[in-house]
Amino acid sequence: MLSPKFKIFFFHVSLLAICYSLFANLTFASKADKLKQKITERNSQIQQIQKEIEEYQKEIEATSKEASTLGNKIKNLEATGKKLAADIKLTQSQIKAAELNIEKLNLQIGEKSESISDKKASLEEFMRNLNEAESVNMIEVLLAEKQISGFFSNIEKMERFQGEINSNLADLKAAKLDMEGKKKEKEAYKKNMEQLAVKYSDQKRLVDINKETTNKLLKDTKNKESLYKQLLADRVAKQKAFEEEIRELEDQIRLEIDKNALPKAGSGVLKWPLDKVYITQYFGYTEFALAHAGLYNGSGHNGVDFRAAIGTPIKAAKEGVVTGVGDTDLACAGVSYGKWVLVKHANNLSTLYAHLSIVKVNEGQQMQTGQLVGYAGDTGYATGPHLHFGVFATEGIEVGNYKSKVCGTTMRLPLRTKKNAYLNPMDYL
Repeated sequence: MLSPKFKIFFFHVSLLAICYSLFANLTFASKADKLKQKITERNSQIQQIQKEIEEYQKEIEATSKEASTLGNKIKNLEATGKKLAADIKLTQSQIKAAELNIEKLNLQIGEKSESISDKKASLEEFMRNLNEAESVNMIEVLLAEKQISGFFSNIEKMERFQGEINSNLADLKAAKLDMEGKKKEKEAYKKNMEQLAVKYSDQKRLVDINKETTNKLLKDTKNKESLYKQLLADRVAKQKAFEEEIRELEDQIRLEIDKNALPKAGSGVLKWPLDKVYITQYFGYTEFALAHAGLYNGSGHNGVDFRAAIGTPIKAAKEGVVTGVGDTDLACAGVSYGKWVLVKHANNLSTLYAHLSIVKVNEGQQMQTGQLVGYAGDTGYATGPHLHFGVFATEGIEVGNYKSKVCGTTMRLPLRTKKNAYLNPMDYL
């Protein structure tokens, strides 16, 4: 039987719980609304910066297509510098947005935690009182009632009371699940923030690289068009001579690759190495390769070129192991691959990522599909920023040291060891 004192107590506890819940909800709602407004403002700022970056990208592409003059090259470098600065602003805003979302989640987790504690306390109190009420002998309760209807009325109240407990218990379980979900979401934002922090650091390095490139160009040319033309001519001549050396070396190859060990063409075993795909030159005897036969020594283009502004993230096309990392510019500037990475995959293919501005992997490192390899650039022999993506039969490619007669230095780079080792990337993408 529910005593009058217990009924009064139950009423007070319920009233206090309702009042506290309303106050807590109002406080939480106020803070949550402010955070929501800040997040909306930050997202709007991010969209604005993204538009700014798109405009700089158009300017970079326009100056890349125009005639190769010193003035145009400087314009291109300036536009690249502005884009890189905007990239940094974007990353900073994304970091701030992540911080605000973490703050919002902390608030929600705190609110859920308080709610769970309150529900636990209420349930414990209800269970104690229910236990006391149910411990009374049913015959005593029946004898204490003046009318039998009062007895059954109390039983109905008890059933409703038990229903309230079950409802509170279900709410408690739901709140705990919700809080666990919020904690996982918070961890995801934290991980994203860590990645953005690394990206921010890389972007600052890219800005420095761009400044160094601009300063070196102005120093080497003394801002004179004639000197710039001579610099380009010397670079092309050196590249042609270097390619001739490599061709002579490869002409000595007698062994053939085992084509049966390769994946079937058109199988799509490789993923695109960058998010936005725009191909500027295909594999083999392309129009550019035929028009500049001297640069490829009649062998055609041995990879696929993708348009990629300096700083574009370049990703592994498949899981594998990094078998080589190098920078040919250290030994002979302006020829070959510049900064490059070679990854060996389990399907007898190896992929090459060349002309990078920054390399983000080490030899021997295990790679996952889509993992960051580095950032696009224009190192080595490149008429503009892009990614040179090569695919090879693993058995026919080897990283080694090659002493160039043209440069008079030794450089480390991937060398073909068997015929037909160069494969068309489009057959596997």
